[in-house]
Amino acid sequence: MPEPAKKPASAFIKKPKTTDVVAGGVVIFEAETEKTGIKVKWQQNGTEITASEKYSIKSEGNKHSLTIKNVGKEDEAAYAVIAGSSKVKFELKVKEPEEVEKVIPAEAPPEPSVSNVPTAADAVQTGDSKSSEAPPAEAQEEVSVDPIGLFVSRPQDGEVTDGGNITFTAVVAGESLLKKPSVKWFKGKWMDLGSKVGKHLQLHDSYDRNNKVYIFEMNIIEAKMTYAGGYRCEVSTKDKFDCCNFNLVVNEAPAVGDLDIRTTFRRASILGGGRRMTAALSSVDGHEEGRELDFSALLKKRSFLRSVHRTDTKTESQPEVDVWEILRNAPPSEYERIAFQYGITDLRGLLKRLKRMKKEEKKSTSFLKRLDPAYQIDKGQKIKLMVELANPDDEVKWLKNGQEIQVSGSKYIFEALGNKRILTINHCSLADDAAYQCVVGEEKSFTELFVREPPILITRPLEDQVVMVGERVEFEIDVSEEGAAVKWEKDGLELTREETFKYRFKKDGKKHYLIINESTKEDNGHYKVQTNGGESVAELIVQEKKLEVYQSIADLTVKARDQAVFKCEVSDENVKGIWLKNGKEVIPNERIKISHIGRIHKLSIDDVTPEDEADYSFVPEGFAYNLSARLQFLEIKIDFVPRQEPPKIHLDCKGQTPDTIIVVAGNKLRLDVPISGDPVPTVIWQKVNKVKDVVIKHDRSTAPMDASGDLSNDDKLLADSEGRVRVEMLEDHCVFTIEGAEKGDEGVYRVTVRNPAGEDTADINVKVIDVPDPPEAPQISNVGEDSCMVQWQPPKYDGGQPVLGYILERKKKKSYRWMRLNFDLLNDLSYEAKRMIEGVVYEMRVYAVNSVGMSRPSPASQPFMPIAPPSEPMHFMVEDISDTSVTLKWRPPERIGAGGLDGYIIEYCKDGSTEWIPALRGPTEYTSALLNGLVTGDKLYFRVTAINVAGTSQPAITKEPITIREILQRPKIWMPRNLRQTLMKKVGDTVNIVIPFQGKPRPQVTWTKDGQPLDSKEVAVRNSTTDTILFIRKAERHHSGIYEVEVQIENMSDKVAITMQIMDKPGPPQNVKIVDVWGFNVALEWNPPQDDGNAQITGYTVQKADKKTMEWYTVFDHYRRTNCVVSDLIMGNEYYFRIFSDNLCGLSENAATTKNSAYIKKTGTDYKHPSYKEHDFSEAPKFTHPLPDRSVIAGYNATLSCAVRGSPKPKIFWFKNKMDLSGDAKYRMFSKHGVLTLEIRKPSPFDAGLYTCKAVNESGEAEIECRLDVRIPQ
Repeated sequence: MPEPAKKPASAFIKKPKTTDVVAGGVVIFEAETEKTGIKVKWQQNGTEITASEKYSIKSEGNKHSLTIKNVGKEDEAAYAVIAGSSKVKFELKVKEPEEVEKVIPAEAPPEPSVSNVPTAADAVQTGDSKSSEAPPAEAQEEVSVDPIGLFVSRPQDGEVTDGGNITFTAVVAGESLLKKPSVKWFKGKWMDLGSKVGKHLQLHDSYDRNNKVYIFEMNIIEAKMTYAGGYRCEVSTKDKFDCCNFNLVVNEAPAVGDLDIRTTFRRASILGGGRRMTAALSSVDGHEEGRELDFSALLKKRSFLRSVHRTDTKTESQPEVDVWEILRNAPPSEYERIAFQYGITDLRGLLKRLKRMKKEEKKSTSFLKRLDPAYQIDKGQKIKLMVELANPDDEVKWLKNGQEIQVSGSKYIFEALGNKRILTINHCSLADDAAYQCVVGEEKSFTELFVREPPILITRPLEDQVVMVGERVEFEIDVSEEGAAVKWEKDGLELTREETFKYRFKKDGKKHYLIINESTKEDNGHYKVQTNGGESVAELIVQEKKLEVYQSIADLTVKARDQAVFKCEVSDENVKGIWLKNGKEVIPNERIKISHIGRIHKLSIDDVTPEDEADYSFVPEGFAYNLSARLQFLEIKIDFVPRQEPPKIHLDCKGQTPDTIIVVAGNKLRLDVPISGDPVPTVIWQKVNKVKDVVIKHDRSTAPMDASGDLSNDDKLLADSEGRVRVEMLEDHCVFTIEGAEKGDEGVYRVTVRNPAGEDTADINVKVIDVPDPPEAPQISNVGEDSCMVQWQPPKYDGGQPVLGYILERKKKKSYRWMRLNFDLLNDLSYEAKRMIEGVVYEMRVYAVNSVGMSRPSPASQPFMPIAPPSEPMHFMVEDISDTSVTLKWRPPERIGAGGLDGYIIEYCKDGSTEWIPALRGPTEYTSALLNGLVTGDKLYFRVTAINVAGTSQPAITKEPITIREILQRPKIWMPRNLRQTLMKKVGDTVNIVIPFQGKPRPQVTWTKDGQPLDSKEVAVRNSTTDTILFIRKAERHHSGIYEVEVQIENMSDKVAITMQIMDKPGPPQNVKIVDVWGFNVALEWNPPQDDGNAQITGYTVQKADKKTMEWYTVFDHYRRTNCVVSDLIMGNEYYFRIFSDNLCGLSENAATTKNSAYIKKTGTDYKHPSYKEHDFSEAPKFTHPLPDRSVIAGYNATLSCAVRGSPKPKIFWFKNKMDLSGDAKYRMFSKHGVLTLEIRKPSPFDAGLYTCKAVNESGEAEIECRLDVRIPQ
């Protein structure tokens, strides 16, 4: 079967690009196709463009162009050019004249064309080099900011050669954002590229402070052909979401890997400002044509590529690290080490931010056990949400998306068991995927329920198909759920609507279809459909149209008033055709009838006349040949016969030499025997058998009678009737007819005519031929990975004609569709079937074909599965040897296949012998084996083979014979590098020390601590043949010390020592006191802590607190001395001081605080406070910042914000459509420094309406309103 042809990447060698043009100007889009004569279509927003005064379309050879004159705002749209199955999309952007003056310099050409004006996105994305710089300011000013979307500049379609680099850039407006937006990159529909970052993919982001935009980049390094396809970029903030799609085309690398020096002779386009370098690079790649010769472009590109290569190397060697995330998850004792490792200078400021982020959770007084943060359940299952209350008598309310859940049928069940409150949700559906709350008084417990849909199963798999070129192909599957998402693949490549118009996808409930309207030879291959719960594979074979003629039409000679029947049989029952008479089509009427039943076509002519004598032909529709035959009209001449003439039979054969007449089973046999004689002779027909004759007699002297019946009955004289076998006597000839000839009608027929003048006899041999009997079920042997050998026997009866060949068919076990394997007849009795899928169960059947036609199919063969034995085990080696045993080790085979792996067979053979002896009783499942009971001193070869249902693999054999004798090995301890210095652990940590060693025979291991044996209650020790392990479940400080381990074999030994130090947090410093107070300074002294935690004190942390607030602030961190001076204190304040000790475990649990306070005295004369009249600061509420109308997307949290001032601080109320929102859990209200915020959790269209914020205090009240619209994403 021919291999499927590889589909070219694109029919275009030069593609039009997105361009900008001034309103009122002219723009030209140019494209070049790979071949000449290809019809090209141009489209605008999916509508085909036709030539007119505004649009000019030209095609010269392989060059095509579209010219748009007098460009206006209505021409700003998405355009596409289509050639065959290739489609290239591009855009036209129309700029106002004043905007163009800001972006394009004065020397820019007034009529830009695609061939010489690239956009900024094209300059970045069509090159083979990587760029990590922000897009130029000109490109940012060209795109107007979307009032609803987030993108300033979207990633554009890109092209790259195999092995090159490309960068996609997205620019997001940051002026109105409070924090950095979240960006995700996807390939296809589901693949998140955030988890694929590595050698070939890098993601970068930066912030441009001048233009206040965020720049996100995706760098693809050393692109491969499989990277081509559709991509998506999603950006989201707290209340906005936006996304865009773009495509990547990866072209095959040219045969000549170096730069084409001819490209330097092309003219570089003259652009202004920051576009000159982009145009130069584009001209080197052969995409630009301009006005000046640029001989230096080649050298510029080489240096540019070298710099990019250095940038790529640096990027790969230094991946980005999120230090903030590392600090959040690290213990405080590791902060200094992390700061030193990653070069953080302002550690104190970073830790202050971290401390503000870590808020202690407020302890609940109503709940003993809250709801989990989230639950997940399969669709259709039930789930229980449970809380435990501190007071069993409290009333509980359950809310779903802020709405109280009411008792309704059996959907929700509320239970109260003691202090437990349980909400049971039965038959969960996607509507139950929501946020739930349990409310007790004023306290709430939140959770989210995620309903997971079950995997989509394929209930009816794909079936193999064999079609002819041009026929319609329809693959069909049934899945377990309606509306399921499926993915179609051909030979491992995904089929999408965007790639080609050839494939059509259809959904009908649980049925999914892949339709190919007109199949070609390129459609050969394996088609796969995938769901999230399974997959199915089928093979499509497209054959050239070929028609076989099983029975051709034959020449006929008939007499007047007789019937002429032309019949033929072809291989395809769907083929139609026409009958011709002397080249003209035959029109059926009452006398002439045309029939088509299955593979048989008939032309019947009743009551033949001389005008019917002609050449008749049958022409199959769609094939360039015909079947012809001649109809000869036989005229009957009446001669004068004298009286008393002896009877005579007018046949070519006379006497006992029979003439053979061949008739096809099921056809009509009519024998016209001319006779003469006077008087009219009596005709006797008899079938000559070995035992006796069956006689059919017709006497003309009596009443006319026909003898009919079954000729195989030898004992019955047949009478005249209108049966299947009959004899008719006409005026000058006798007719012998058999309707629907059968095998039993075969034999020698003798006709005898008698009258008083004499008699005459003639023998006619009738041979009935038929299609062969079906062969017996074929036998399957030599089953391989994707092939098998099929053998069969000839049919018991060949139908009277030699068997011309055989036809073989195959189908999957659970399928009903048989697929033909050969279109040329097989002459042998065996055939090697190939191109089967490993692991799929198949059946075979065979047809026999002779000159009459094709037999019925044979019974199906026994089901079989194409599988192959595994490959040989890898890395077979001898691991250990003793005086009577050998330990062998290997790895599983590289290829196992669909047959799986049943085990391994191990054998050995003595040196000089050829007999392999099984080493184990049966197969073993493990990849190592210990063989005991061997004879000391023998030299043996060992081998291992893998087995499965398909057979055994090739053996893996030791290269040299192995001598069975243990080798003495000195004991040696391999000290791990981390144990060569003091092992430091914290109190409560688990200690697990592994010490590997070697030695044969097995050495004796001894552990000691400080020269004393170990206490088995405190420390556990486990020894093996290769290592010893010391384990302490929970380390304490008294476990510190020097541990020694010794391995000994007879009088040889080896010993190592391990120092272990168990640390704890230190105690507080001692004797903290204030030594002196002067000016704005305080001098402190203290003594080191009494308990250093079994580790060196690394420093102290000094803190101060104002007596009024008693809020502690750090003055010194990691301070090493035991005295210090605290400066910059505030005059008139009174301070307390406390000090923490610090070691490798962290700060001490408690701090030492000064007993006395230090008062910073005021200097100068005493100041007498003047008496002032107290000012009234009361003020009615007033909104200083309006509450703007908002339009948000459903499903994403939204906020409404405004600002208010008033004294005293006003009380805030929020209303929706005049309804108070204070008790609704779906809304959260914040007030900070006069800024009021209402947060709406995952709004739906129901949440749209008029929102009112009301501020009230003693001096008055104020209100402000806004309207919220909730949009459903398209």
